[in-house]
Amino acid sequence: MKRILFALLLTGSIWNCEPVSACTSAVISGKITPDGRPLLWKNRDTDFPQNSVKYFSGERYPFIAIVNSVEDNPTDVWIGTNSVGFSVMNTQSYNLVEIKPGEERGEANGRMMRRALEVCATVEDFCHFLDTIAKPSLIEANFGVIDAKGGAAMFEVDYYKYTMYDANNPKDAPCGYIARTNFSFSGKVNEGAGYVRFMQEDKVLLPASATGQITPQWIFTELSRSFANPLMGIDLKTGEFNRPKTNGWFVDQDFIARSSTASSVVVQGVKPGENPELTTMWTILGYPPTGVAMPVWLKGADKNLPKLMARDEVKKVSPLGNWSVILAGDVFSYTQGMGSSRYMNWEKLYNTEKNGYMQLLAPVEEEVFKRAQPVIKEWRKKGAVDLKEMQALYGELDTFIETKYADLFEL
Repeated sequence: MKRILFALLLTGSIWNCEPVSACTSAVISGKITPDGRPLLWKNRDTDFPQNSVKYFSGERYPFIAIVNSVEDNPTDVWIGTNSVGFSVMNTQSYNLVEIKPGEERGEANGRMMRRALEVCATVEDFCHFLDTIAKPSLIEANFGVIDAKGGAAMFEVDYYKYTMYDANNPKDAPCGYIARTNFSFSGKVNEGAGYVRFMQEDKVLLPASATGQITPQWIFTELSRSFANPLMGIDLKTGEFNRPKTNGWFVDQDFIARSSTASSVVVQGVKPGENPELTTMWTILGYPPTGVAMPVWLKGADKNLPKLMARDEVKKVSPLGNWSVILAGDVFSYTQGMGSSRYMNWEKLYNTEKNGYMQLLAPVEEEVFKRAQPVIKEWRKKGAVDLKEMQALYGELDTFIETKYADLFEL
């Protein structure tokens, strides 16, 4: 196993995918979550596989966000939360703007989110922000937003205007959530991308919204690592696509978890009246099926982020993200000719022997939640994040997860 992974590192074939900017996301009202707190979720698809968590001082509000690890001074961020509990993410839309020759689609999306995190405190502030930015904005995206007052909304934004959908308004979100992939409801019909992923996302969220199941942990299990294709009527997790029924390989096509998925984040907001510093950014770096979620808070982030989630300034990767990317390279290891990156070794992730990467890492993530949730519960009772307890939790989780990955690489 170690020889295989080392060879992948040397050959540069760890991550072999076509350039893509496709994401899957949802804004979920606190009205339908078990604890009454809103959620903001994004599976980020990109041709930058190495992601990390970075702290920004901000002009008005400090914030933490997901960035491309390769960038020394990132101007763009891809999901984040600030000191007053305002959080934002995006998915690239492909049916709102007619792109002119030479234009980059959604060129301003990432830097716009960085600016919004610096200056916005509420959903209403974000509306004002979109109203007053210079036009044409060079934005084409679906933006999900939550705030510390219980606000939760999705905005479909083009160069000159936007359409807002309120997750707390039954007219916009009859089931309390708004799901988006890479098309906009206010855009051209049947154009854009991500329709099959949207079908699956909505299929899973709809019943869960009525039964109080939607939590960060549930999202990571049921959505971030989904291998169902509703158009084809298949779910790889049924076991029907493993040995001996097949040879264990499959084509990576329109699953929510894709070869290009570089991170998955669920921002768990606060109830109205709660301290915004309790906002928790549950984060998977790298390919979600080979990754593990960790909680991150803004408090103290200028000096103390989890070691596994911050960028190593020499290697320019986050340790946890890099381990996930290396394992993903073993899943997408077929590199013979054009288009070969579409093939995935499903047996490496999930098999009848229950020793696939996703199966072995599932109890690790479960233990992370088991250890973190009692600490968070006590902070909510006290009304604040305890800095010393947070640092101790980071250290405990860093050590625990690193040990489990070391065991995995020894297999």
